[in-house]
Amino acid sequence: MIREDLLARLCIEPGSRFRLKDHDPGWAQTDELRELGKDAVKERAEAILQENLKELTAAQELLWASDTHSLLVVLQAMDAAGKDGTIKHVMTGVNPQGCVVTGFKRPSAEELDHDFLWRYANALPARGQIGIFNRSYYEEVLVVKVHPEILAAEKLPPGKRGKKFWHTRYQDIKAFERHLHHSGTRIVKFFLNISKAEQKERFLARLDDPEKQWKFSAADLAERGHWDAYMKAFEDAISATSTKWAPWYVVPADNKWIARAVVADVLTSTIRGLDLRYPEVDDAKREALKKARRQLESE
Repeated sequence: MIREDLLARLCIEPGSRFRLKDHDPGWAQTDELRELGKDAVKERAEAILQENLKELTAAQELLWASDTHSLLVVLQAMDAAGKDGTIKHVMTGVNPQGCVVTGFKRPSAEELDHDFLWRYANALPARGQIGIFNRSYYEEVLVVKVHPEILAAEKLPPGKRGKKFWHTRYQDIKAFERHLHHSGTRIVKFFLNISKAEQKERFLARLDDPEKQWKFSAADLAERGHWDAYMKAFEDAISATSTKWAPWYVVPADNKWIARAVVADVLTSTIRGLDLRYPEVDDAKREALKKARRQLESE
């Protein structure tokens, strides 16, 4: 497991001012491990990941059986930060029946005729499930903030779109998440923090590899041109919405194996912290089980 004090560094304290300059995208756990070299750090991270995958599989089964809580995982990042790979590697041992991954594209006409949280509420995980939002309602205070012209399509009532507007959206999101928490949905939010230099290398790798060229989009390159605006939007959103009931983790993502180990650890710890129990068998059920055993043994 990753040490609690190390995870605490990645969790943004509610009410604190989050600044990206204080979070190294290439961080690799500890100074001691860094001194041993990248291979040693990677080996340790892989061991932690495998340990957590076993625990996560068991934890997800308990979550499903108890049927009292759900877990919502929010993944946000710049392009090529590793959201898809994180989902693939971290959820590899989880029962597909108990895990739902939802990606959100450009909103439809029907969705634009509702409030900005409507389509996300419709995709929330049911009790017993882990739901993963590959991008989420936070796009409404990220990409929409960077490209305010998008607001014109949302058919909002007339009004100014300044600081007060965005503050209201942050408050709406916090209220939404608090409501979910009170209803039994635990929320953990991850910002996969990739550096601009590492994103460039991953884009070039996609261009060079025929099997990965399909992943590259000219739109990704265009959004890279707004890097500074996106970093400011992430800082503002994370500072405003990291709470005790829905914390943000800023995960160093230049090394994919570090990001995956951190995400798996947090998910496992969150479910384990619910102190769930398997459903108890009452006397009538216990008697029915005994009858079933006698019937099977008599065959």
